[in-house]
Amino acid sequence: MLPDADDLPEILLDLAVPHEDINELVSLRHLLTRDFGAMRLLEECVEGLVRDMGEIGGAAPWPGERVAELFTGQADGRAGGEPGALGRYFAVYVFLAALPYVRAHHHALGIPPEVSRRTLADLGRNMALHRRRHGRGGVEAMWWLGLHFHGELFQLGRLQFQRARVGERTAELLAATGPAPAADAMCLSLHIPDFHGPLSPAACDRSLALALDFFARHFPEERYTGGVCHSWLLDPQLKRYLGADSNIVRFQERFRIVQEADDPADSQPVQFVFGNPDLPVAEMPRRTTVERAVGDHLRAGGHWYIGHGWFPLPMV
Repeated sequence: MLPDADDLPEILLDLAVPHEDINELVSLRHLLTRDFGAMRLLEECVEGLVRDMGEIGGAAPWPGERVAELFTGQADGRAGGEPGALGRYFAVYVFLAALPYVRAHHHALGIPPEVSRRTLADLGRNMALHRRRHGRGGVEAMWWLGLHFHGELFQLGRLQFQRARVGERTAELLAATGPAPAADAMCLSLHIPDFHGPLSPAACDRSLALALDFFARHFPEERYTGGVCHSWLLDPQLKRYLGADSNIVRFQERFRIVQEADDPADSQPVQFVFGNPDLPVAEMPRRTTVERAVGDHLRAGGHWYIGHGWFPLPMV
């Protein structure tokens, strides 16, 4: 189920796993395979991840409590019941074991190998974010990567696109912008990955063009009525601090946006801009325009919110 130790480094590199994590992952593989309980849980996680491959919402939820219970108390675990290295890396081994299934699924759909590779390489990006925040190896958001390894999300240029249904809550929110997609309508949920250069209008235009062609070609039976995005980048308050020609403001202008002003989400911009959602306001640097915008707004007693936006898509 797991790749051999000798094959592991090259596979990890294909998934953009940071170099500083590779030796530890190879070393811990032997410890994992000798642990009957851990291997049984890994098999269950893989089965839950690859079941109904490609079906929207078909993967089993990540069993976070069971993983934490199994691995808490290891030698390098920290105070407060945090798991040791094997627990922090456990999700990586699950995704490695699921890799042949998702690759076979992509191949059956005729998805180009370069799209598959760039999509699944989000594992490495996620691990880089984990190390940036915590200073050690691990995986930041297992549930998020489950979308990639279950065939629901694809990286196409600058943006990521998730096959989804609008849903009751989103439909209710978007209705405030005027006529909007119905709750049961299919949509493409847009995500903005980190470490991927500027969010320029040209890069976004290219991504959207790639997406329209990609999904028409590989999912011809699905009809997406709109592009949907839920992000702090869509908080209209950003226009107070950023110029009209800024990439973020121009990204916002693609959408019809509604804001949930009664539910602050300050940790979201703090996490993505500074790398640590718990960074004290007084310690936030002011090196860039966005850093100044996020920090100065919070220092003035303001809050940031998630903006919910959508735009219609051609019926392809």
